[in-house]
Amino acid sequence: MKKVAVIMGSDSDLPIVEKAVSTLKKFDVPCEVHVFSAHRTPLALRTFAESAKENGFGVIIAAAGKAAHLAGAVAACTTLPVIGLPIKSSTLDGIDALLSTVQMPSGIPVATVAIDGAVNAALLSIQMLAITDEKLSNKLSDEKIKMEQEVIAKDKLVSEKYI
Repeated sequence: MKKVAVIMGSDSDLPIVEKAVSTLKKFDVPCEVHVFSAHRTPLALRTFAESAKENGFGVIIAAAGKAAHLAGAVAACTTLPVIGLPIKSSTLDGIDALLSTVQMPSGIPVATVAIDGAVNAALLSIQMLAITDEKLSNKLSDEKIKMEQEVIAKDKLVSEKYI
């Protein structure tokens, strides 16, 4: 199975990023977690992105706040799918990161999830890997059934309370 790279622009993003890592682990998807800065370590970031495919990665999740150039910088250096994870910051509540991540020029696509949407970033990467992995696809189907059953159970409890 291909690995997922989860990279972040700063270790201050780790509390959010950990949600993606735990989701990947829940599905037994191997991952590596790294800190790279598009602005402070551009050469290391480029080297990582250019060699990611050869190093067994199938998807890269790039989490960053504020200017949030990390996902775009990665996407410029690889043909692997890149998922941008905008992180909420203290200045503009993550809107700056969201816009920086989603507004990519033609030819450099970055899939983007919600601000602090680490679980969905992980699930999207799992869905991408599941295209060619039947076992992983089955795990996703089972998880959707479980979520459905949880909502049905909650509906029953709420409905009974108000009858």
